[in-house]
Amino acid sequence: MRSTINEVVTDVHHWNDTLFSFKTTRSNSFTFENGQFVMIGLEIDGKPLLRAYSIASANYEEELEFFSIKVPDGALTSLLQKIQKGDEVVLTTRATGTLVPGYLTPGKHLYLLSSGTGLAPFMSIIKDPFIYDKFEKVILVHSVRYTSELAYKDYIEHILPENEYFGEEVKQKLLYYPTVTRENFSYQSLNEKENPNSHHKRITDLLVTGQLTQDLQMPDINTKDDRFMICGNNDMLQDLMTILNERGFCKATSRSQGEYVIEQAFIDK
Repeated sequence: MRSTINEVVTDVHHWNDTLFSFKTTRSNSFTFENGQFVMIGLEIDGKPLLRAYSIASANYEEELEFFSIKVPDGALTSLLQKIQKGDEVVLTTRATGTLVPGYLTPGKHLYLLSSGTGLAPFMSIIKDPFIYDKFEKVILVHSVRYTSELAYKDYIEHILPENEYFGEEVKQKLLYYPTVTRENFSYQSLNEKENPNSHHKRITDLLVTGQLTQDLQMPDINTKDDRFMICGNNDMLQDLMTILNERGFCKATSRSQGEYVIEQAFIDK
């Protein structure tokens, strides 16, 4: 049986009708690597009902943060989405997971490819100052259906670059690429060309056509320089793994490093 602890909700933010995030207190004994996940939930009828959630906060932050979808009839999320400041949630005492940078072989460019709430572990990773020491560029791609689902966009664009300790590294090395699949969406970052580009394609299409690297003025992807971390729904994971495998990239496992890594626990068996 898993060991669990109770933590107190300190903040809840509803991004729209389908997404919310929340923060909790953090026990001094709770440690994790950026990119890992933990089982979290509520006590129902005297028993904990838990689901796996990637940790969106960095491992040095005093609070824990989580990013969740709202499922009206979900056993857990139908209740979890109603939590308020001061409520208690249940967490397992040990974080785990394979979606951590340490599983990657050294490279120049780190691509973080996410869809939906798959952004959560990458929020943890882009707040890690050491990731900017390891890579010349860190490219965060977030694919959603609607623009209202671009959670953390303002934080990524305006708050993180002003971090007093490593904000300059963020400004020089982090490239943010949001894309929306069910609405027309044009976007221009400081790193892109003068005119806004249409960001209205799935990540798979962006990768196969080369639009992603062209828009960001990056070289074509190659196994020597580029490393990938992927988090999202199962279909997206399977499609991106196929694309990378066909281009000669090797998937990391719990026993060996590779050129791309996924959270193995989230793959549908």
